[in-house]
Amino acid sequence: MKELQAVNQQVILDFSEKKEEQRTAAGIIIPDTAKEKPRMAPVVSMAAIENAEIKPGDVVIFKQYSGTELKFEDKDYLIIPYADILAKVVETETI
Repeated sequence: MKELQAVNQQVILDFSEKKEEQRTAAGIIIPDTAKEKPRMAPVVSMAAIENAEIKPGDVVIFKQYSGTELKFEDKDYLIIPYADILAKVVETETI
């Protein structure tokens, strides 16, 4: 079995999205090329980065036009520089 491992300050995100047909209120089908790409994804792998604030499994928000899309073993991934991660999504308890 093969797996992707990030190197050189890179982070690999799971960029698989659900392929659902989207329509406007009038019933017009929106093609994939016109859909806005998600800007949030879970971390799959990352390079050895000193004092990293994220880890594999975390869901992060990243810059809009960042990274390189890649298809590997029938899954879609996005490889981005660590510096392009803007925030980490965390669960908090309500008071």
